Amino acid sequence: MNIAIDFGASNTDVVARAGELTRRWTLPSGGPPDERRLLAALAAGDAPLSQVDLIAVTGGNRRSLPPQVAGHPITAVDEVSAIGIGGLALAGLATGLVVSAGSGTAMVAADGQGCRHVTGTGVGGGTLMGLSRLLVGTVEPDALDALAQRGNANTLNLTIGEVIGGPIGLLPANTTAVNFGRPARQEVNARPEDLAAALVNMVGQVIAVLAISAARAQRLDPIIVIGHLADMPSIRATLTQVGEFYGARFVIPAGGGYATALGALLAASSPARLRV
Repeated sequence: MNIAIDFGASNTDVVARAGELTRRWTLPSGGPPDERRLLAALAAGDAPLSQVDLIAVTGGNRRSLPPQVAGHPITAVDEVSAIGIGGLALAGLATGLVVSAGSGTAMVAADGQGCRHVTGTGVGGGTLMGLSRLLVGTVEPDALDALAQRGNANTLNLTIGEVIGGPIGLLPANTTAVNFGRPARQEVNARPEDLAAALVNMVGQVIAVLAISAARAQRLDPIIVIGHLADMPSIRATLTQVGEFYGARFVIPAGGGYATALGALLAASSPARLRV
């Protein structure tokens, strides 16, 4: 069995492959990775170390791990390569801008020249959950998503039509002009559903607009979004809508939360993949 573990800021994602069978599972992250956390990640998926042939690790804190655990060597794969390789593999594509929307957001150009980090933003799932705790009272993604889908973001946002009197360029009049701009002008009686919708709208729009600019600067198409933030239907809807406004193509493959771990597994299993 070959296993890869992505030690993220919020989640630890694991992909295991034995022959044609691939399994995946997630557990919460808790501090820098060490031997104990690695073994706990294996145990969470009922994957005894005795049955493991290859262990690949990735994530920002992978360097704190020892070179081996109980005699099993650990192969470290840099996160940029893992993001690019995993994103392309899940999407079934040869090139693209891979956007890893996790706690924060990283954007990786993946093409015939390899994988390279081009930009990113601190706005991501951590931003969404942090503001949700403060404004909505939940840090449960499913609960926030359900609220957002029932809410109206423009209860709190000012639209382009309100600010300049009509559409501008490719953007219709009801597009956001100022996120959370309405409370600055007047008292607003916003429901939790409206707050959730406005939060999702703001985070999704920031990521989408930055990704479109990065993709065009790198002359890459499409934009492939991975990471657990894209598990939320409301986020996917926002990304898709912004893409439609700007004529950009977003590809959001199923299981995107495990793409980085998958990329590490593929890279460690076949080092040639490090040249996409």
